[in-house]
Amino acid sequence: MVDDVTRAQALRKMKAVATGLLVVLAVIFCVAFALQDQYPWLGYVRAAAEGGMVGALADWFAVTALFKHPMGLKIPHTAIIPRKKDQIGETLGGFVEENFLSDEVLKEKLGKLNVAVPAGAWLSEPANSERVAKEGATVIRGVLEVVEDEDVLRLVETLAKKHMLAPEWSSTLGRVLETIVRDNHHAQLVDLLVTKTYEWVQAHPERVTAMLSSRSPSWVPRSVDMFLGEKVYLEIVKFLSDVNRDKDHMVRRSITEWLHQVAQDMQKDPATIAKVERLKHSLLGDPQLRELAATSWSSIKAALLDAVENPESELRTSFIRAVADLGRRLQEDQTLARKVDAWVRNAAIYVATTYRHQAASLITETVALWDGEETSRKIELQVGRDLQFIRINGTVVGSLAGLAIYALASALFH
Repeated sequence: MVDDVTRAQALRKMKAVATGLLVVLAVIFCVAFALQDQYPWLGYVRAAAEGGMVGALADWFAVTALFKHPMGLKIPHTAIIPRKKDQIGETLGGFVEENFLSDEVLKEKLGKLNVAVPAGAWLSEPANSERVAKEGATVIRGVLEVVEDEDVLRLVETLAKKHMLAPEWSSTLGRVLETIVRDNHHAQLVDLLVTKTYEWVQAHPERVTAMLSSRSPSWVPRSVDMFLGEKVYLEIVKFLSDVNRDKDHMVRRSITEWLHQVAQDMQKDPATIAKVERLKHSLLGDPQLRELAATSWSSIKAALLDAVENPESELRTSFIRAVADLGRRLQEDQTLARKVDAWVRNAAIYVATTYRHQAASLITETVALWDGEETSRKIELQVGRDLQFIRINGTVVGSLAGLAIYALASALFH
């Protein structure tokens, strides 16, 4: 891209050429005017040089008047760009809005937009998928550095209170428990509980008998305590063995009935519902809730920072694989590609039609903020070199016109 320094050099060069041509014609005019009485044919040269100078001066004035006052004289309708820059900005903004951001142009251009397959091909390249992951990690790290922990904790605490403490839990938990019991999903838990109890009792006979003996009156002889303890222990083992073996045992049915009743009470019994709510608030009171929020956020933040800082982290590698897989799917799955293209087109048209006035206003407001002289300088750097050709062309055309007029007059009146 050509910079302003290069443009300024090219502009100075063309100005020198145009001005030099005017000086050459002035010298030619002086010589021809002085010698035309001795050499009549120099009259044609003088007329051509005279016409060229008139054309050159007229076009110099016209070009200069666009950007400044010629020779510093504040002639009316000069320095047009510095004086009219705000109107130029408004006109340019309106022109862009009407001709580049109109409904017809947007629908025609954006309606043909197909980005899914090219984007898929780009994303499926390993270097590009890694680049996306790297940029995503940078964004995450930047967000985590900008966000204040206290703000996040307040947000998490507010959401927890709204979605955890405010809703009534008992009915929901009751319905869940009712579904579990109805579908017999609790049977495995009952099996585990019975089996573990049976195995523990078998493995610790002395503890069971000691516990039973400790509850007998002090006046009962120790031998009797031991005998009764062993007898009761054997009955307990037999009973637990029957419960463990029989899947339809009375104890199992009683547990199922009890769970079913609890589920009903949690949904319909006000006293049970109140107990569940008190338990919820005791477990998730304000101090505990804030501690839970702080612990959760600290863990999530530490995990994310570790993942984004470590190129070999599972999160980073999984994200790279996901990006590459998305790229392949966009290339191979035509249905998905059409959906993505339609979404992108609709989003682009919506954004362009909704914010086109703001885009045009951006041009107008930006130009309005520019300094008049600076605006004139910027525009002159962009188009000034081409405008110097107008001066050169005016010089040539003026010379030809002067020569033609003098030749015609000479032919008619001599």
